[in-house]
Amino acid sequence: MSTDPLRVTAYAVLSALGADRAQNLAALAAGRTGLGPPPFELPFVTAVGAVDAALPELPPALAPWSTRLARMTAQLIAQLDEPLRRARARWRPERIAVLLGTSTAGADSTERAYQTFVATGAFPDRYDFLRQHTFGAVLHVVSELTGAKGPAWMVSTACTSSGKPFASALRLMQAGLIDAAIVGGVDTLCQMTLHGFEALQALDRAPCRPFHKDRLGISIGEGGALALIERHGDARVLIEAVGETSDAYHVSAPHPEGRGALAAMQQALQQAGLRPEHVDHVNAHGTGTRLNDTAEAKAIGTVFENQIPVVSTKCYTGHTLGAAAAIEFAFAASAIEEGWIPPALGAEALDPEILLQVPTSVVRGTFRRVLSNSFAFGGNNVSLLVGAP
Repeated sequence: MSTDPLRVTAYAVLSALGADRAQNLAALAAGRTGLGPPPFELPFVTAVGAVDAALPELPPALAPWSTRLARMTAQLIAQLDEPLRRARARWRPERIAVLLGTSTAGADSTERAYQTFVATGAFPDRYDFLRQHTFGAVLHVVSELTGAKGPAWMVSTACTSSGKPFASALRLMQAGLIDAAIVGGVDTLCQMTLHGFEALQALDRAPCRPFHKDRLGISIGEGGALALIERHGDARVLIEAVGETSDAYHVSAPHPEGRGALAAMQQALQQAGLRPEHVDHVNAHGTGTRLNDTAEAKAIGTVFENQIPVVSTKCYTGHTLGAAAAIEFAFAASAIEEGWIPPALGAEALDPEILLQVPTSVVRGTFRRVLSNSFAFGGNNVSLLVGAP
């Protein structure tokens, strides 16, 4: 079924590469990773993508909601100040939605509060579970900072969390319920996810190397991205389609033939009424684990017959979990606007089972459409088809 595309009039990104779009693009163009040692002590060795940008304080009225996650979100909103001002002048507040994704929400705040409890026998005076940990806390901060009063919800589907809100925006727009939406996602580093992936033996000790023959696992990162979507306005890029599947093959492993991933990509193309040759680049999910990369490569190869450049930008930012789809949307959009894609770091020696074009230097050209993949535990898959306006 063909659908009208979503018009993205502005977007912002924050990651281990930098505080805004310009800093992120400079690092990508230079082939400079943001992965390095963790900012806190761990009982094992791994690399992470930690945000070291200065984060703004929240206004006094929002001080009880102040967490690292909320301040990261505020930093993204500040990048969109002028586009949001124009949107508020154009649309009624109750017609502007807030549709976000996260994996861990305020888990890092609760971890720090619990460490204080263990050390002193009491939680910190300022700690408030409802205002600092829950999904609703972030939604409240975004609504207050942006003035958006329309439908608001948080998606938490692990590593597709910030991809699925784009589909929500598409459906709400088609139903005539909204005129604009703030879409995206944020996640922070926390002990829970790092220890969890270490228990799964899925973490690499060094910065991750998606598609490399000797890859050993993922690197966890943090960050976020927001997109402003409007019914009318000058679009920087379009969301032409969102492919969504849920194959439920295994709780944590992909289908070995990448069937769910394949179906999501095919659905995105069918929804947009396009053929594989209309797509110029794939931003791969590419986590760096042996199972994921091999399965995704098979799926991409089936759709595109290995005739398209494929890069996973997780070698730069780490796997930002609930923020990954939104951040990688921003990189897909930038490829269209700027006319280049970054080199795949650490992919000089490809796994012989990875039959893809994985460039190890900057590729310049015209990128009219980019397919951005995000896959999650439980066989939950999202493919965003991003196009030039």
